[in-house]
Amino acid sequence: MKLNIKLTAWIIIGLLLALGLFVLKQHSYEMIEQKIEFETPQGKLTGTLILPQNYSGNVGLVVFVHGDGPINDTYDDGYKPLWEKFASAGYASLSLNKPGIGGSSGNWLEQSMEDRAQETIAAINWAKALPMIDTQSIGLWGASQAGWVIPKIVREVPDLAFSILVSPAVNWISQGKYNTRLEMENEGFSEYEIQAKEHYNAQVLQLLNERASYEEYLRIAQSENLISKERWGFIAKNYQSDATKELSYFNAPVHLVLGGQDINVDIEETERIYREKIPVSLLSVSYFPNADHSMLSKKNAASPLRTYLTAVFFPRQLVDDQYLNDLSRFIKTHSQ
Repeated sequence: MKLNIKLTAWIIIGLLLALGLFVLKQHSYEMIEQKIEFETPQGKLTGTLILPQNYSGNVGLVVFVHGDGPINDTYDDGYKPLWEKFASAGYASLSLNKPGIGGSSGNWLEQSMEDRAQETIAAINWAKALPMIDTQSIGLWGASQAGWVIPKIVREVPDLAFSILVSPAVNWISQGKYNTRLEMENEGFSEYEIQAKEHYNAQVLQLLNERASYEEYLRIAQSENLISKERWGFIAKNYQSDATKELSYFNAPVHLVLGGQDINVDIEETERIYREKIPVSLLSVSYFPNADHSMLSKKNAASPLRTYLTAVFFPRQLVDDQYLNDLSRFIKTHSQ
């Protein structure tokens, strides 16, 4: 009996060790990661510089522009499969911690979209001084809220080689309306409940237009949807964001990536505006019918548990299987 117990224990230990080694291997990426920091007039910024393994000479660079929220440099490791793809194409990547995250100074909730653009420009200028970076092959990757930030960067840094925009926002207000309705429909709310929510949101928008204080907002606020004071300030700074006119600043290739399961952004409207404002010679569009706003595959997006398990055991399979290959193909067209 004792022998059987010991044997069972050793089998369990062996299986756990094998599982641990498997997970470790899945999270080992073919690239070099270096933690970095530099000073700006607004304070210190920290992040990660990713380089291809065994690179020689100069390499191109993709600078990451995050979406909304308290995002760190790795996006909780979610960026790593994409960094690896870029590294395999001979490109470095640079990603920062947002202000107040991971040692970066400040508070991201106090930023305007213009502030975010200037922060990224500071990162580009820092990277241009690195001896391994080809300054003629620096481009941008950005998602969601980056749709308001990247055109402002291009306006001031016209020599960028390309821009990749994934599920980009165009107009803050119309995006919010679209997202509210689609999200509530997906969750099974009635038309009456959706219209009630839209009426409440219109009241909040009116307060923003009147430059109302947070205390004035609290008088009508719904407790189940309460916006924090910091978030209210962030929204007040940015709710009028609209990239429509600024899309005309692009003078280098733009790759637009859209997902058919996106309920945050009206992808048909986004594509229409991009095609109207960006010359056909510069714009390419990829559409993935089973991907959501974050490029998660439909099967992962439908299950938080599946998403978690995939992130742990098969992180390269977390996003739509065509997405990484698509960006790899695009980036290779700009390789020296």
